[in-house]
Amino acid sequence: MSNKNVRIEVMKSIEDKVDGFIDQYLIPIQDIWQPTDFLPDTQSEGFMDHVNQIREEAKELGYDLWVTLVADTITEEALPTYESWLMDVEGIDQHGENKNGWSKWVRHWTAEENRHGDVLNKYLYLSGRVNMREMEITTQHLIADGFDIGTDRDPYKNFVYTTFQELATNISHKRVGQMCKKGGNSLLGKMCTIIAGDEMRHHLAYREFVKVIFENDPSQMMLAFADMMKKKIVMPAHFLRESGGSIGTAFETFSNCAQRLGVYTAQDYIDILKKLNAYW
Repeated sequence: MSNKNVRIEVMKSIEDKVDGFIDQYLIPIQDIWQPTDFLPDTQSEGFMDHVNQIREEAKELGYDLWVTLVADTITEEALPTYESWLMDVEGIDQHGENKNGWSKWVRHWTAEENRHGDVLNKYLYLSGRVNMREMEITTQHLIADGFDIGTDRDPYKNFVYTTFQELATNISHKRVGQMCKKGGNSLLGKMCTIIAGDEMRHHLAYREFVKVIFENDPSQMMLAFADMMKKKIVMPAHFLRESGGSIGTAFETFSNCAQRLGVYTAQDYIDILKKLNAYW
């Protein structure tokens, strides 16, 4: 049997665990936070007062933090790329009678992730500190340009990537939240912190997917893991660009700001690998 067919069989064999993963790592829609829980109520008499408070607090944030926050938001808003990519992974089927538990996971995961870009975008709009049209152009470019993460349609490699990336995103949002709170912006700090919590749950889920695959197909899973380490994990926004810019040119600015702030560094990359090696 080819490696591709073995992977599909392994995905089928552990599919019955997916509902359990959803129950364990995702939160029911009626119970989870929504963006409006953190933003001014447009139907409230005090709406403008709350907006003015947001705008005043936003003035205290530095340039590097704004660049990082904007790039984090754009990365979250490129969710259509990530969902469409995962739906095309071998072993994930969303069509007709063949649609399976894995596609259910992707939809539910996407539904949770969708709130992240939503709440951050609305905050940036209300803050009055960001050229929203340019940001929207950059977001549209990123979705149109897609990404190249080196996984192809291989479920093993894709789950290694998502495991790593969810933890990296957790670290980034958590640290931005801490910096915002330290700078006196408790609302934005709270938003970033709760987003980081979602990302950690998602990381734990994808980490478990890989662990279960290791138990079923250890040799091929190890080879897939090794291949991803050789290629190195790229960030999902590595094609980031501004109006008139070439693909990837804006990502360097974002990465440099994140490094200077200590939001996400080369040492974090190493630490994540150590954690994954220890767990798997």
